[in-house]
Amino acid sequence: MAHLAQTEFRALRIAVLTVSDTRTLATDTSGQALIEMLESAGHILAARDLVIDDIYQIRARLSQWIADPLVQVVLITGGTGFTARDNTPQAVQPLLDKQVEGFGELFRQVSLAEIGTASLQSRALAGISNGVLVCCLPGSPNACRTAWQKILLEQLDSRTRPCNFVPHLKPLSDAQAGAPCASRS
Repeated sequence: MAHLAQTEFRALRIAVLTVSDTRTLATDTSGQALIEMLESAGHILAARDLVIDDIYQIRARLSQWIADPLVQVVLITGGTGFTARDNTPQAVQPLLDKQVEGFGELFRQVSLAEIGTASLQSRALAGISNGVLVCCLPGSPNACRTAWQKILLEQLDSRTRPCNFVPHLKPLSDAQAGAPCASRS
């Protein structure tokens, strides 16, 4: 699979969705942490939004981004726990064409060193839909940093060998890569 890695970095267009009943865009520290990390890595923020933890609102926003030809990755933060209002996995799974089976397991493994067995209470997951990688992360800034630094930074870098997710994402022309997103919030 080494042929899937490239020699040059390719910036991706990444949308960030926060799922929360209590936060606003102004108080969304997890979404902001993801934006800072993705931009620091050289990627482009395609869109950002916040929805309440409602299955249909999550699906509606995610469906728009999956259909948007200018979105290649969606990072969702929040709603992955076990409370009655944690609905992100149920909302996202039916929209995935293929699930990245090891994502949740790997996230819980790397989280174990930081939060111990509490890592079991994350239902983090990822999958691909219409050429868009969708990653569901817990709602804490520390969990988002862990996911970015230990998994996503490498897997969203076209140079990572032996393989990474970039070849599996919808391709963009050079003109599209810098274009504004149709569904930017």
